[in-house]
Amino acid sequence: MKNSQRAGRLIFFLTLISSPLHAQENYPPLDVLLSTNVSTIGQNISYPDGPAKITAAIVTMKPGQKTGWHKHDVPLFAYIMEGQLSVDYGSAGVKTYHAGDSLIEAFSTKHNGENTGGVLVRIMAVFVGSQDIPNTIMEE
Repeated sequence: MKNSQRAGRLIFFLTLISSPLHAQENYPPLDVLLSTNVSTIGQNISYPDGPAKITAAIVTMKPGQKTGWHKHDVPLFAYIMEGQLSVDYGSAGVKTYHAGDSLIEAFSTKHNGENTGGVLVRIMAVFVGSQDIPNTIMEE
């Protein structure tokens, strides 16, 4: 076998083992929580201008507790870890989420969440924001 043929086979082999397909075969299984390009009320997702800032938080609400009317001007992924949360989106209606539900929260739209269950609600919230824009803006 000529050196050029050996080199060609070596390059093919290295390409094969470094390909994304090969990497996926060895990657642990994924349980996808959500894959979407729209918010829970059908808005197209768009990222804010400015330097990126990711914020991850756990929101805990007692039974009957409300968030108060507010909005988010940045995309927000939410995963309901425990309990039941009902969110009033005004003219877009009310949606109720339960433990295990995932969503992209409405943005630039005022809404009010309430723990409508009998136990604590725990929500993992991941804001995909900007250093120049607050994650949450409360209604005055």
